[in-house]
Amino acid sequence: MTDATRGDSLTVDGLRTYLHCPRRYELAHVHGLEGSDDDTVDDRIALLRAAICDGLRSGETNRDPLEEAARDRLGTRWSDYDERFHSHAQRRHERQALEATLAAYVTQVGTDHAAGIERLDAGAARGELIGPGLALSSTVSLPEPNAAGDADVVTIDATVDYVYGDGSSLVGVRFVPTLAPLGPLRYRSDWEGDVATLFTDHFDDESDVFEPDPVSALLETAVVLDGLRTLRDRLQLGDQTCRYLQIPLADRSGLTVNWVRDAVETSLEVADLTDVYVDHHTFGMTHEHRNETVDSRLAAVVADLRSGAFDPADRWNRITTNACPDCDYTVCCQEYISEEVRFDG
Repeated sequence: MTDATRGDSLTVDGLRTYLHCPRRYELAHVHGLEGSDDDTVDDRIALLRAAICDGLRSGETNRDPLEEAARDRLGTRWSDYDERFHSHAQRRHERQALEATLAAYVTQVGTDHAAGIERLDAGAARGELIGPGLALSSTVSLPEPNAAGDADVVTIDATVDYVYGDGSSLVGVRFVPTLAPLGPLRYRSDWEGDVATLFTDHFDDESDVFEPDPVSALLETAVVLDGLRTLRDRLQLGDQTCRYLQIPLADRSGLTVNWVRDAVETSLEVADLTDVYVDHHTFGMTHEHRNETVDSRLAAVVADLRSGAFDPADRWNRITTNACPDCDYTVCCQEYISEEVRFDG
């Protein structure tokens, strides 16, 4: 059953689609139409994220055994991977790139995160801390009551790949292809300034700003943090703050190839999305203003989506310029087709 027809449950991926284009959301999530099936990058990420989670589940916290455990799982999964490469050399290179990303992960953060999972293990089973695709959810009360006069509550589902303890914080980690969609969130640690302006301008009908990816990342952060707090309380992990990290597994910008030594190396950049959206339930009033802006907009977007507001007319000029060029649904989009066959004059 799709997001809209269930009525009481949505997903952060659905919200992201809706922010790009309401019509795209309707076609993909309401009518369930298939988009492009060319997901080779996603498929490779799925292999690597599963292998990393298997490595973390092994209980190893030292670098070499942790990397070996994950590499063994990656090798097993890769042997069954049937992507059609143009040559054996390309297939070998892609595996080397995945192994280099794995090595960078273990070296830069993997051992620390494995130790953080170990610290939580006394209060939670590893199956509750390690995915991939560990389910979290948040409930959002809509701005207006329903016909019965009751507050309408919607559940929004999100996933992280694992959860670990870092001092006084409970941290959720999600593997993503790249950090490019984060825009300024990738480099900013303050809400005031670029981030606040981008967020508010995206929803301003008088503005030309169209930034659905960083905006949806902020909405996703709100959902994930609420889900982490629920997990924390359910597992009785104490009164810890919650944080949310994204780690890219398909960013080739730091990839180097030594053709002489037949070696591939890379590095990873980790984004902490709770730099600009903080866990206000613990930090209190000092940061509440920034979260209130995000939370109120999250409720408004969910309300629009639940009401069936799929007509993109008010924002069509921005959508057709930014979202249509890479959309898989233009062939059945009434607005796009009308634009294409429209006669000027």
